Amino acid sequence: MKRIFDLMLGIVIFVFLVAPMLLISIAVRLTSKGPALYWSDRVGKNNKIFKMPKFRSMLTDTPAVATHLLDNPDVYLSLIGGFLRRSSLDELPQLFSVLKGDMSFVGPRPALFNQDDLIALRSKKDVDKLLPGITGWAQVNGRDELSIADKVALDVEYLNRQSFWFDIKILWMTFLKVVKRDGVSH
Repeated sequence: MKRIFDLMLGIVIFVFLVAPMLLISIAVRLTSKGPALYWSDRVGKNNKIFKMPKFRSMLTDTPAVATHLLDNPDVYLSLIGGFLRRSSLDELPQLFSVLKGDMSFVGPRPALFNQDDLIALRSKKDVDKLLPGITGWAQVNGRDELSIADKVALDVEYLNRQSFWFDIKILWMTFLKVVKRDGVSH
């Protein structure tokens, strides 16, 4: 049922967002060197690595680490990168990962391939058995401000509580947080 919901919602959203996504692609290309999309190696279900697309908000020579590990992340932002991140528009291409089946709309955020501490703790708690999501219970309960242990605790709570209606609640809470720009630190 969850996969059918992801496909149906994904197709509807794609139809409405294809034109804005093309405009964002053009804006990224016009305001910085490099491709419009950044393909990030992420850890998916059962710790399988997949390529997750995002609109490129950082310069092409930015180190491949979590943003919070950079000394001064703002130095690496492209001209429109800050806006893309604050508005969460950089996340729109993840829709393709949902349609492909690498991600769901709701689930734990996929870890970067080099976030060994997060990957190990999720594996220990069986969170790695879940399909990662564009949004999740941890994202609506703190996002960037959470410690790894707190994120995984919320991921475990999601694992134990997952249902169609819980996913709908998380999607609604995500919408409200995006509109308010709540919980975004970089």
